[in-house]
Amino acid sequence: MGSALGLPLAAHAQDPQPAIDTGVTAWMLVSTALVLLMVPGLALFYGGLVRTKNVIGTMMHSFAAMAIIGVLWFSVGYAMTFGTSHGFIGWDNDKFFLQGIDNNIRASGIPEYVFVMFQGKFAIITPALIAGSFAERVRFRGYCVFIALWSLLVYNPLAHWVWGGGFLTGLAIDFAGGTVIHISAGIAGLVAALYLGKRKGYPHTAMHPNNLVMTLLGAGLLWVGWFGFNAGSSEASGLKTAQALAMTQIAAATGALTWIVIEGFFHRKATSLGLMSGILAGLVVITPAAGDVLPVGAFALGVIASVICYFAVLAKSKFGYDDTLDVFGIHGVAGIVGGVGLTFFLRPMEGRVFSTQLFYQVEGIAVSIGYSAVVTLILLVLVEKTLGLRMTDKEQSVGMDHTLHGEAGYGLLNLN
Repeated sequence: MGSALGLPLAAHAQDPQPAIDTGVTAWMLVSTALVLLMVPGLALFYGGLVRTKNVIGTMMHSFAAMAIIGVLWFSVGYAMTFGTSHGFIGWDNDKFFLQGIDNNIRASGIPEYVFVMFQGKFAIITPALIAGSFAERVRFRGYCVFIALWSLLVYNPLAHWVWGGGFLTGLAIDFAGGTVIHISAGIAGLVAALYLGKRKGYPHTAMHPNNLVMTLLGAGLLWVGWFGFNAGSSEASGLKTAQALAMTQIAAATGALTWIVIEGFFHRKATSLGLMSGILAGLVVITPAAGDVLPVGAFALGVIASVICYFAVLAKSKFGYDDTLDVFGIHGVAGIVGGVGLTFFLRPMEGRVFSTQLFYQVEGIAVSIGYSAVVTLILLVLVEKTLGLRMTDKEQSVGMDHTLHGEAGYGLLNLN
């Protein structure tokens, strides 16, 4: 362990260091940048889908996560997630504020700093995803406190259990975050939508997207960034990397095409919003499976996720809850489909038993759903009762941009 002042112990200095692999390091640096690109991509995607008076406030949710979680991750989040397991959580003093990793090289041949930064982008985008579920009706201050607490108390423990040496590590397959990221965020979004209630006027008042061109651009950036998200999770630059990248492309394209076909069958026209929903469904469903399934599996998962997510989004109106931007309908549902469905399409591996692996997958999903739902509800109640989270009806009528930020997204315009 490092000392409280950040001085490494002699034992650490004497540990043999792997040689730096410049090829892997270069790829992981690119992957880190690609995953960070997904955050402004998400901001554009979400920002274009809300009304004009809420575009700045909605995009601020994604950018605020870059700042808040960016600080939390390097200070305590990495230690909590990838430190030595202590059951519920991990911890190493030398990972606290990264004070003991300055010269560390991981077994993969990359500096530990690169791994820290790569994983930190996952920690940033996960709570940013949740914001889509309660878009257009939350106060910025309450949101900031909520995502900080959620990152510390939901994301870090889940990531530790699945990736960092916890009780699911090496058992449940989650290659790049289907369980840790998309299911946990999707369930948190559903709980938030139910607890905070509907937007003022929903569903009777028309609430059209303000800029689908912006949303299309955001979807494109998400697709590009997802190659770093999935292929970078191999922490290599070789065969597994190529497999993950190829499966990501196949599933995304298949999900998009399937949604177009569904809309054509039911409505005789394809919409840009439907196309983007299909892209996301395909990307999410392959996230836990990208390094472990064959092309036919990626294709099948893309089709299945797109079909199920299409009807899950429609079900929102049937059940009467206001998940503004379909965080649960896309991320939560496709994450569950991918987490379970990958078991049926796994690349053959000696010693792998179908029934056992299916059990581990269901266990991991159940843990993510249950833990995220319970802790999210507790945090929502805590923040709402102390700082306040839901905007008043009057504030919603004026809009987030003017009420919370004193700005307008489009010059002097402040249209509904």
